[in-house]
Amino acid sequence: MGDRLRFRHCRRPCARIASVRPGPGETILRRSLLAAVLALCLAPAAIAADGPAAAPAAEAIVRFDRISRFFAAETEGKRIPGAVVMIARNGTVVYDEAFGLRDPATGAPMRTDSIFRIYSMTKPVTGVAVLMLMEEGKIRLSDPVSNYLPALKHMKVAAEAADAQGRRVVSLVPAEPEITIEDLLCHTSGITYGGGDSAAEQAMRQAGLGIQLGRGDGNPMSVRMTDQQAVEAIGGLPLKFQPGSAWAYGRSTDVLLALIEAVSGQRGDVFMQQRIFAPLGMTDTFFNVPADRLDRVAQPGPDPETRETADLTDVTRTRRFLGGGEGLLSTASDYMRFALMLASGGEGNGVRLLSRQTVALMTSDHLGPGLAQGPDFMPGPGYGFGLTVAVRTQPGTPGNIGEYGWSGAAGTVFWVDPKDALAAILMIQAPRQGGFERSAFRDLVYQAVGD
Repeated sequence: MGDRLRFRHCRRPCARIASVRPGPGETILRRSLLAAVLALCLAPAAIAADGPAAAPAAEAIVRFDRISRFFAAETEGKRIPGAVVMIARNGTVVYDEAFGLRDPATGAPMRTDSIFRIYSMTKPVTGVAVLMLMEEGKIRLSDPVSNYLPALKHMKVAAEAADAQGRRVVSLVPAEPEITIEDLLCHTSGITYGGGDSAAEQAMRQAGLGIQLGRGDGNPMSVRMTDQQAVEAIGGLPLKFQPGSAWAYGRSTDVLLALIEAVSGQRGDVFMQQRIFAPLGMTDTFFNVPADRLDRVAQPGPDPETRETADLTDVTRTRRFLGGGEGLLSTASDYMRFALMLASGGEGNGVRLLSRQTVALMTSDHLGPGLAQGPDFMPGPGYGFGLTVAVRTQPGTPGNIGEYGWSGAAGTVFWVDPKDALAAILMIQAPRQGGFERSAFRDLVYQAVGD
């Protein structure tokens, strides 16, 4: 892609946009209309120069216009403070817009280079780092993780039953088999976030390792321990189930960052900077944001119903616990570089990070229907789970079988759809407010790019 993301330029005669109806968000609309026309010009089914191009161009304009109007309305109505939306087709960005406010407290406008807490969208980045070590022969996915992190050698499972009076009885039994690296990548390790009522989850909270999803860190863990110390603490806690027997969202990916450190001999942020961010040209992606870029970090605003402002990570405090499953901040354009690397089979910015076969392994379902049908399975019906990404296995909502991606607790989301040669990213900082926008975003993307 060169040293910048590619934006489409029209190489064929295109219909001229005669006028744009004035109103709120007019500048955004003009830019999105142009993007739509440019996308049409290079689309495989574009109209030839001597054909009736005007009608198809107008239709494409209307469809991209819907995205702009939706997010302009959502931000102007203060249902979310702000958003950045980016869409790519065939490896090229065709839509890149900012809406609303970057900081509701100061009134600073959102910009396309605003930096966002991406929370669990950190997980696929950590997954790629692990798979790079696999490709170098330094680890195998079938390896017990205790080979590299001895604190996880003698794990116990909190087995629960009911006595004659219906009271819960908990007994600790050995984890058999041991947690493998693949279990960590697939969330089948038995390690949780401590958000439920099981004995294992209660123990996680009591140890200070629990997290309240949708509320940032949920505790001061990020500034009081390192990733290796977190693993030591997890090693003394029971698992929710036997490794490989079920799916539960949790700190498995945090353990993976500690694994990367143990195997590579580098701190996790250094490894990712040298091996992923610098090669891909991701210049605004960090675990700890430099002081001279803090003014670009997007901030949450008051919830329109509760009037409370979400408790997101305080980016002015240096993280000791980097958090391979939660710690990164990034921009839409940086994360698009990462997404397009996956979409192109492991290569981006002229550099190959993974082989095509490894990307295919990462983005294929590793669970099967048995493990993907539990009540707490977050990807939901029609999805399986690969190596740190959800994978579409059945038709349902707009999209195609084989699509993969993940989201973040503050409202961010990305996915790659190989069949439509599509990558889409939404960045917002509104954990209690963003669910509707994420769902609508999917519908809006597919109506805009549908052929």
